[in-house]
Amino acid sequence: MVQFDAGFRETLADLFAWRRDVRRFRDDPVDETLLRRCLDLAALSPSVGNSQPWRFVRVTDPARRAAVTGSFERCNEAAATGYAAERRDAYIRLKLAGLRDAPVHLAVFCDEATEAGLGLGRATMPEMLRYSVVGAVQTFWLAARAHGIGVGWVSILEPETVCTVLDVPCAWHLVAYLCVGFPVEEHADPELVRHGWQDRIPGGAGLVER
Repeated sequence: MVQFDAGFRETLADLFAWRRDVRRFRDDPVDETLLRRCLDLAALSPSVGNSQPWRFVRVTDPARRAAVTGSFERCNEAAATGYAAERRDAYIRLKLAGLRDAPVHLAVFCDEATEAGLGLGRATMPEMLRYSVVGAVQTFWLAARAHGIGVGWVSILEPETVCTVLDVPCAWHLVAYLCVGFPVEEHADPELVRHGWQDRIPGGAGLVER
């Protein structure tokens, strides 16, 4: 059995703390071997019934990227109208995606028609397939961060538009759209905290005992 010492645990805690949602990227290319290594580590993530339903799509075509960016801009503008007065102004000032700058775009889907796993563990909770994909996204994110690569998760999108633009199978459900690259700047605190949108909730605040 592998033993992890105190030094490793402290470094791991630092990795968790420094996993930031990056929106500002340098234009340096990401080494292909390094990117593949992070994806290989993501594939070690747990999945319900060992179904491994994650499907990573690398988006390189400029027209497709532009279409995804257009979807973000429409959704972002619409979202701003949902806030009133000062909160709306604060929202508009936020930079919520690095779609125009990130050298790598990854769309991450859940293959809901996968036969892998033979349905084990999801008869009563079919959403476990999507949760498994979320776990893979987090593993990829941490692996990338450990190599100095930044990741930004863009959720202000039209899922149907992204699926159409990328021409993926109809059984694939969009879970995440990731911007990947080297960050312009490093910050210990989340951007939304730094710009006064929302403070961190203290650790353990979500724990409820019954």
